[in-house]
Amino acid sequence: MEIKKSEFVISAPTVSMCPKDDKPEYAFIGRSNVGKSSLINMLCNHKGLAKTSATPGKTLLINHFIINNEWYLVDLPGYGFAKRSKTVQQKLEQMIASYILQRKQMVNVFVLIDIRHEQQKIDREFIDWLGESNVPFTIVFTKADKLGAGKAKQNAQKWMNQLKDRWETLPPYFITSSEKKLGRDELLDYIDEINKTL
Repeated sequence: MEIKKSEFVISAPTVSMCPKDDKPEYAFIGRSNVGKSSLINMLCNHKGLAKTSATPGKTLLINHFIINNEWYLVDLPGYGFAKRSKTVQQKLEQMIASYILQRKQMVNVFVLIDIRHEQQKIDREFIDWLGESNVPFTIVFTKADKLGAGKAKQNAQKWMNQLKDRWETLPPYFITSSEKKLGRDELLDYIDEINKTL
C-alpha cells in the first residue's frame, strides 16, 4: 500500500465524538515513550503528523488521521504513565477501554512494545485483556535500530514465547524501526490485506 495522503481529522475526548462515518479504523497504542508518534509519522511518511514530544504521555485524546481518504489511523493515549494523577489515569483507561470495546469501526489494535526490554507486566496485562475481550490485535515491536537485527529478532521471539503460558495461538507481530523505516511496507501491506477483506 502506498500512502498518498494523510491528514489529521479530530482529537476526541470521548468515543461519541469520534468521526461518524463507517471507514475502518486501526488503533495504535502502547506504553508512554514507546515511540508511537514516531512510528505513525514513519508509516505515513509525514514528519509532523503525530506530535512527538520530549515529555512522554502527552496524548490524552483519541486522535483520528484519515489515510488516502479510505481508512483512519487512530492514535490512542499511552497506558501506564507514572506522572499522571490517579484520576487522569483512570479517566484515560476508561476512554481507551470504551473506544476499543464499543467502536464498531475499529478493525484492529496495534500494540507497540519497546523491543529492548523484557516483557513488562503492564504490557502483558493489556494484551491478555485484549485477548479475553476478543479484540483483534497485532504486536508491533519498536526501536529495533537500537539493537542489531539478530538481537532484535531474538528479543521479539523470546517475548512472544512467553505468551505461550496462556495463549494457544499467538497474535501476529512485526519488528519495526522508525529511524530506519524497518517494517513499514510489511505493516502497510498487512492493513491493506485486512481492508480488502472488509
